Amino acid sequence: MKNKICLVTGATSGIGYITALELARKGAVVILHGRNEKKLQVTQKQIAKETGNSHIYLLQADFSSLDEVRKAADQVNNDYKQIDVLVNNAGLILGSKRQVSPDGYELTIAINHLSPFAFTKLIFDRIAASDDGRIINVASEAHRAAGPDFEDFNMEQSYSGFKAYGNSKLYNIMFTTELAKRLTDYPNLSTYSLHPGTVATNFSASAGGLTNLVFKLFRPFLTSSEKGAQTSIYLASANEIPARSGSYFINKKPAKVKHKFYTEENNVKLWEVSEMLTGEPFLSDAVKVSG
Repeated sequence: MKNKICLVTGATSGIGYITALELARKGAVVILHGRNEKKLQVTQKQIAKETGNSHIYLLQADFSSLDEVRKAADQVNNDYKQIDVLVNNAGLILGSKRQVSPDGYELTIAINHLSPFAFTKLIFDRIAASDDGRIINVASEAHRAAGPDFEDFNMEQSYSGFKAYGNSKLYNIMFTTELAKRLTDYPNLSTYSLHPGTVATNFSASAGGLTNLVFKLFRPFLTSSEKGAQTSIYLASANEIPARSGSYFINKKPAKVKHKFYTEENNVKLWEVSEMLTGEPFLSDAVKVSG
């Protein structure tokens, strides 16, 4: 990984922090994304001190806003000629009160799916410039609880915090699968999604109420951030991945995705909806060319 450029979103805490730390320890140039400038600066100093790697850089943006996603992408495109690894890790889970993003979308889906979709598209040329570009999307086995409906994509009619989270994680997997199909003209690129385990971090704090209480009660039985980050680190840094691009991983091994909504037709539909809501056409010709 020496001198490879890795960008990790949501890198100031939890598995994002551990992923960034270990990639830095392996000698990578690491770009830390986060919402809070002070937390980013503290994280930068911690990682540099612990690893002896001074090539740690910052990318501040609130991914609830597509305008900020675009500004962050502009910064990346201006500052770097290539990105070797993008780890779309930033995410959240909310509670019983439905919230919307500045763009008017349900907030969980906006941050967990629409923003990484748009960000990946906007810096795609930099990833494509790598000899071995990898796009890693942190999903979750919570996708099994998903109940998506394209007619109510923003969950105005049937909202619950955990269902919104499950939907967004299923979308992460569907995005990864469909992206792999559209990379046929890019043999130098690959993409994977993963379940990190149910990690004992402050991740659920944003949910508040019952959801956060449940996480606190079960915290002693949850996976540590160090263990939870291992699959992300593996997919980002292994010399070879013994699975086809688009695969979903658990504990560093390919796993099957079992959900009735996970179909080729719905994967394409999700892609089209994501393009429409973000205003970011992405590899649209790839489908037409390949039929």
